[in-house]
Amino acid sequence: MPIKLALSEQIAHSTVRIEVELADGKRGTGTGFFFSFAKEQDRHVPVIITNKHVVEGAVCGRFHLTTADLEGNPKYTKHEVFTFEGFQNFWVPHPEDDVDLCAMPIAPILERANQTGKKLFFVPLEITLVPSAQDLAELTAMEDVLMAGYPNGIWDEQNNMPVLRRGVTATHPNLDWNGKPEFLIDAACFPGSSGSPVFLFNVGGYAQRSGGMAIGTRIKLLGVLYAGPHHTVEGEIRIVNVPILERPISVSTIPNNLGIVVKARKLDAFESFFRDKLKAEEKSNTVEGDGPQATHTLP
Repeated sequence: MPIKLALSEQIAHSTVRIEVELADGKRGTGTGFFFSFAKEQDRHVPVIITNKHVVEGAVCGRFHLTTADLEGNPKYTKHEVFTFEGFQNFWVPHPEDDVDLCAMPIAPILERANQTGKKLFFVPLEITLVPSAQDLAELTAMEDVLMAGYPNGIWDEQNNMPVLRRGVTATHPNLDWNGKPEFLIDAACFPGSSGSPVFLFNVGGYAQRSGGMAIGTRIKLLGVLYAGPHHTVEGEIRIVNVPILERPISVSTIPNNLGIVVKARKLDAFESFFRDKLKAEEKSNTVEGDGPQATHTLP
């Protein structure tokens, strides 16, 4: 019988460690997370989401995916490695140049696993986790957040698990920071954290705008970490992408322990893209007489 995972455990299993190799031989790590787009009944388009800068220039990429037992439970010490040459070419970039997000359809990964008789375990996020305008209007300037990822490439290699970090919103998540679809979090953001999902995370109770307390649980995907402000020794402040390269960081630039998060509403572009793509494939297959093409269901 499948075990029931706690909410924090489900969030941990929604992430994937991304390892990349650049043309010059340098290696780096980033974070991705599983997402289901265009979901209708038993069909959907499974993808991995991360930042564009994580996979930019990557000639080779690698995922470690946890396998499942016959009852559908994760086998923590057993995971499969999937390697892709020409890694950058597998990703669909966000249509807006200044939105640092991209998506990789993973149906081929699922097919490869099925062909070898293996079952993979992960927890995909869904568009219903993206907060509505009403959800955001009910938030305060400082809310509890949870981020899952691989800072400095650190992970539980034995069990293929990420690192969970707590923090708070540093700017109001319902406001666009400096006019961009972004907000800040107060959390330590190190190389390897790029692409980490950032959740509103209240379990058991939370403060209301009215000043009272609400009993219950509130979890929403607020956005995706991509950058953070640093200041130089001379005091100059710069906004830089959270780096992926596994190398020491010069002490001449010092992170402010703030992270810049792309708002989750920007995932809507992928929802529209994959829904339109699925409809086009269904129409093409119907014309050819093959019947509609189903996407792969997650394990």
